[in-house]
Amino acid sequence: MDSRLRSVGVLLAGGVGQRVGLATPKQLVEVAGRTIIEHSLAVFEAAPEIDEIVVLMTPGYADRVREIVAEGGYCKVSKVVDGGTSRTESTWRALLALGDEECNVLLHDAVRPLLEPRIITACVEALRTRTAVNVAIPSSDTVLVAEPAPDGGEVIGEVLDRSRLRRSQTPQCFRLSVIREAYERAMADPGFVDRPATDDCGVVLRYLPDVPIHLVPGSEHNIKVTHPADLHIADLLFRLPAAVPAGDRGALAGGSLVVLGGSEVAGEVARQAAACGAGVRTLSAADGVRVEEFASVAKALDDGGPVDHVIVAAEAGDTAGGLAGVGGELLADAVAAVHLGALNAARAARPHLRESLLLVVPPGSGALHESCAAAVAALTRALAREWAADGIRVNCVNTGSSPVLTAQTSLDILISDVTGQVIDGGVDAA
Repeated sequence: MDSRLRSVGVLLAGGVGQRVGLATPKQLVEVAGRTIIEHSLAVFEAAPEIDEIVVLMTPGYADRVREIVAEGGYCKVSKVVDGGTSRTESTWRALLALGDEECNVLLHDAVRPLLEPRIITACVEALRTRTAVNVAIPSSDTVLVAEPAPDGGEVIGEVLDRSRLRRSQTPQCFRLSVIREAYERAMADPGFVDRPATDDCGVVLRYLPDVPIHLVPGSEHNIKVTHPADLHIADLLFRLPAAVPAGDRGALAGGSLVVLGGSEVAGEVARQAAACGAGVRTLSAADGVRVEEFASVAKALDDGGPVDHVIVAAEAGDTAGGLAGVGGELLADAVAAVHLGALNAARAARPHLRESLLLVVPPGSGALHESCAAAVAALTRALAREWAADGIRVNCVNTGSSPVLTAQTSLDILISDVTGQVIDGGVDAA
């Protein structure tokens, strides 16, 4: 089979959000700082295996999606089409919009915003040798078949073998010719309206029963936002620390870094980056550069010119303990060094940045530390969205117990493609 076919991601976003209890479509609800549909768009846009994206949107809201596409710089989006009144009608409209040229089609629920890139990779790889692929995960629950009880209610009729049960997810993936033929047969069947399939694999199973549908592993995080509680679950999942795989830190060779701050982590980052062959400038209070003062940071960065990465790792004093025991001067210093320092560094660095900004939260505990860390995390996510169209990544790392591990994690973040992530420096590098 031809492995060089283009691959098209189709985002099915035709729902109206009735079960979530909202006046607007749930695809346009914000979760973790972005609309749900934008999270899904971003995954497909960043996937190297995807050549094109088509969006099926709730009628009346297509223009809003076009605005999101333009603002976010989602260059792979070729069409935004009105969806249908059902899942199968939306898919049929998508198939009509794709034209006649053979391709791989990945049909994805837009309200599954936590799709992992490795799932897209696995699906496209499977389509090299197969014509139908579904994403699924093992069932962790025992599934019962209920039967009517003689006196009303229900009783257990059968307990299914859990070892063979899978929970279906998306994307559901097909050669265009296969899924189109299945839908053409469905649309020609008068009985399909009264007994519609619940998803695209169901259409293929019913109308092309000889076509095997290969399974690839999904993820417990790949949830579908359906009910109000799902919005909160998705938000929490987005905020989980991301794992950053150790990469080839030699990729930093020849690059340029500015390390702002005089903390132990700042010194360790500078040492390790220099050992990898990067050109490193360190700027701290000893050099007359205080992150609390925008003018001094801006002047120092202006003098240095363009830079690949800026790392902010200032000291914040002792922020441990209860808030009641924190003096006014320590409170002001901690907020200035951590939160205001991050704001100043971001403002001053932006005109010169080519690749990424990394904000390092100093170690600590208690209310003061937690409030400063939360502010920097929120700033990280907001800047990542603001700067995404320009290709600038923004991340945050929480200092772990070891400055060496935190520095290693920091360098791994710099050479990765993650953005908008808050990462635990003491765990991910271990």
